[in-house]
Amino acid sequence: MSNVPATSALPRRDQIRKEAARLFAARGFLGVGVDEIGKAVGISGPGLYRHFPGKDAMLADLLVGISERLLEEGRRRAGDHVGEGGDAQGAQDALDALISGHVDFALDDRDLITLHDRELLHLKEEDRRRVRRLQRGYLELWVDAVRRAFPALAGPAEEPVARAAVHAVFGLLNSTPHSLGPNVAQGEWAGLPRDSMAALLHSLAQGAFAAAAGSAGKSGA
Repeated sequence: MSNVPATSALPRRDQIRKEAARLFAARGFLGVGVDEIGKAVGISGPGLYRHFPGKDAMLADLLVGISERLLEEGRRRAGDHVGEGGDAQGAQDALDALISGHVDFALDDRDLITLHDRELLHLKEEDRRRVRRLQRGYLELWVDAVRRAFPALAGPAEEPVARAAVHAVFGLLNSTPHSLGPNVAQGEWAGLPRDSMAALLHSLAQGAFAAAAGSAGKSGA
């Protein structure tokens, strides 16, 4: 679900997801009608009901779906490095993999970041609880990875520092919708090529965790 315009090569349901995310992010959930989404993918508004029961279901599909994807992909990335290269190197590799995955999400799925920040309140309570539960699982995955990668954060007293650092890094990486440059469609972010922006975000995230580890025991945590 990236921000590339929908094409006929995509399955219809994925086209709808892509355009719904784009329109909801640009105009707000309440400001977009079913007919408008249908027009964006070349079908009638009522035709959308063959794929989704309504707008509420589209929003839930987008926000629950990305939360599930992040958690599943995060578990896979972290698990791929368990036991590799010794405990210390494997732990660093696992954290690097988590950071890389979230950087890709932040750069390629910025509409979903905007939706989560602005439209989560429009989900039904059951769906909102599900998103929160998935997000907690994703957060705990990162906290565990950070504490393994930085032994200074492994003790019980340093757990709040690691947790605060993860929240801060999420805020950093998820700020990318505010870093849009004039040539994002050509792969540029704030004047930087996408690969350079990705490398910068990765370095900043690792630097934040290293700083947190350096501050362990000094903050009274």
